[in-house]
Amino acid sequence: MSRENSFLFRVPLLDAKQHVIGYRLAFQGDGAASETSGGAGADLLLTLVAGRSGENRSGLYFMETGPAGLSDELVQTLSPPTAVLVLKPDDLLAENHLALASSFREKGGVLALRDASPDLLKANGPLLPHLSYIFLPHGHPDLGEIADWSRRRQPDMALIVDAIPGWREFEACTGSGIHGVFQNLCAARRETSSPGKLGPQAQQILQLMHMVQGDADIRHLEKVLKSDVALSYKLLRYINSAGFGLEFEIDSPRHAVAMLGYAPMFRWLLLLLVRTNTVAFSPALMQAAMVRGRFAELLGQGFLSRREAENLFVVGMFSFLDHLLGIPVQEVLKQLTLPETVSQALLSREGVYGPVLALVEACEQVDGRAAHLAQALSMTAAHVNEAHLSALAWAQNIKL
Repeated sequence: MSRENSFLFRVPLLDAKQHVIGYRLAFQGDGAASETSGGAGADLLLTLVAGRSGENRSGLYFMETGPAGLSDELVQTLSPPTAVLVLKPDDLLAENHLALASSFREKGGVLALRDASPDLLKANGPLLPHLSYIFLPHGHPDLGEIADWSRRRQPDMALIVDAIPGWREFEACTGSGIHGVFQNLCAARRETSSPGKLGPQAQQILQLMHMVQGDADIRHLEKVLKSDVALSYKLLRYINSAGFGLEFEIDSPRHAVAMLGYAPMFRWLLLLLVRTNTVAFSPALMQAAMVRGRFAELLGQGFLSRREAENLFVVGMFSFLDHLLGIPVQEVLKQLTLPETVSQALLSREGVYGPVLALVEACEQVDGRAAHLAQALSMTAAHVNEAHLSALAWAQNIKL
């Protein structure tokens, strides 16, 4: 597999409450998934993740590999708490491979097994202590039996279901005690009884966004923030989270606004705005929007001004706004004065920001057109992949 043409895609792992536990990472194929179950593809993926493993302080990265990956020196540079190597039964049961698995586990590594059968699990007791996860496809005939068996394990062995068709199957799986499911459900709209109107909290946040857009005096912003204790608390929690990497704690709203600056303040308010729809709010959808915004911003930093790159964050977040708020994005755009280039990208994927948003969206799909879109923007696969991983780490580290 060529480094020049290898573009990452991700599939989120969701728990029963739609929190993102981690991501399965692989490279896009020519119209089909590249599972990277060994060989150059797996080596390239491990190299890429190992090079940025220090960024991710929470969440898991699941990566397909072969038995050679267990003894590769590169594995030792992965962050053990966050990297999970996924293998097939034959890869672990072959001669000497169990010893490699044991060695890897002793060094803090985490292993997952895919496509196992009940007979295989029952007949290979020495293998089980090395496994933390079992993957099964949706509809597997032994899914129920293995789910019951995994729950009886001490300690528990987490069962994960792969490639579920939709939200109905998601609820059925998570309701049966399964640990989590792999599927990108964020783009699939859920039916909701939400009236589709902005509530009082959303209106207050929009007021603050107007103030920030108008470069209001910091004292006026502080006054509004202090009038809402919960809002002040969220601001301090946000700026003191790991995503900022500050060496000291910010303890006042005024200091937080001064440290952030107006453009990042607008970003934080946008993050809060999309959480105001309590009826249909999904943590997974929220994180997908955050990743998309940060990913687009990082890509833009290579050829746009700082302010324009910051606009790309807004573009990425707003591209999920209709799902997050339950109202058309046009309705929100009427209440905010956004640059025409932002509206153009959101409504038609055109203008200076549109192609970047299209590239970011393509990296969410296994058969996306990432290579073609990146070439049109004169971006290399290495640049896109590094921005992708940085965006994932940033979104998982941020606390709202």
